[in-house]
Amino acid sequence: MPTRIKLSEGRFVLAEDPFTHVGDDEDLVRGDLIISLNRFQTDGERLLSEGRSVGVRLEPDEEVEALAYDLPRLSVVAVAFPKFSDGRGYTAARLLRERYGFKGEIRAVGDVLRMQAPFMVRVGFDAFEPADGSTPEQWAAAAGRHRHVYQRAADARRPAFEERE
Repeated sequence: MPTRIKLSEGRFVLAEDPFTHVGDDEDLVRGDLIISLNRFQTDGERLLSEGRSVGVRLEPDEEVEALAYDLPRLSVVAVAFPKFSDGRGYTAARLLRERYGFKGEIRAVGDVLRMQAPFMVRVGFDAFEPADGSTPEQWAAAAGRHRHVYQRAADARRPAFEERE
C-alpha cells in the first residue's frame, strides 16, 4: 500500500494510504478512491452510495466552490501542484478549511517539496505526497523552521503582534 506523510496530533508521521488514485481513463477499482473533479461529477454519487470513501483531486484551474455542496461527504481533497511554483493550491486549501469548514484530509499532491511545508501547514494541508523523497522528520524540521508568524491562518498559530502583548 502506498504511503504519505500525515500531520497527526501535531506530529508528522509516515502513514499508509488507503486511497487509490484513479485517472479519468482508468477503470474504477475496488476500495477507496481519489478521482478527478470531472469524474466525481459523473460517478461520485454512485461511488458514495456504494459506501466507499471518496476523495477528489482538485486541479489548479478548478474552483473549490464546485465541491462546496459535497464536502461533508468527501474524505479527502487532493490539491494538485503541477509545479512547485504554482501557488493556487494554497488558496484552495485555505478556502476549504476556513470558508467551507472542511474537516477531512487536505492532501498536497504533485510537485510537492519540503521547502513548502511551513506554508502548506499554515493554510490547512494535513497530508503530503512529497516529490522530493522527504521523510516525516525532514517535513517536521521544515514546518517548524520559523518561530514567529505575522498573520492569522488556518493553523491557528498566534501572530507575533499578539505574542508581544
